[in-house]
Amino acid sequence: MGNFRHETERLVLRDWRDEDWDLFWGATNTPEVMRWLGGVCDEDKRLAAQGRLLSYERDHGHTFWCIERKEDGAILGFCGLKRSNQAGGPMGLMEVGWRLREDAWGKGYAKEAASASLDLAFDRFGADEVVAFTVNKNVPSWGLMKRLGMRRREDLDFDSADFDDEDPTIIVYSIAREDWHG
Repeated sequence: MGNFRHETERLVLRDWRDEDWDLFWGATNTPEVMRWLGGVCDEDKRLAAQGRLLSYERDHGHTFWCIERKEDGAILGFCGLKRSNQAGGPMGLMEVGWRLREDAWGKGYAKEAASASLDLAFDRFGADEVVAFTVNKNVPSWGLMKRLGMRRREDLDFDSADFDDEDPTIIVYSIAREDWHG
């Protein structure tokens, strides 16, 4: 892929390398991490997801980038930007998203990476607004959205049983350029 690299205090957001995928999937394709993300992926789903991530970079210049911890080079997961493409959802809007391995939770890495991604969305990629999606039961995810200054957008909610078949509503948060204080 390209040469994208963005550093924060503790992290590097960067393009994917071939050797990242096994580390990424080994650490994040677990029942707990994938609980609200459609469940553990088989090989076909993993390969399809990889293809989508690489296509976002190719087609739009941004993706959910690989997160590398500076301290030890560990792959913690992904975070970044894509164009919203979830069936039934608000198509084409800039979307911020993240997925971190379980032992990286609760350490502020997701907020650090998502804040950097929002900076990039507004400063480098010219977004006027950025959305984020989750399910009602994923309290840590929408809690982070609130800590980032995003506000609930019930008018953009949509149904998808892909992530929680008991409660198929995907809830949406957003933040506008003028409200971002990175």
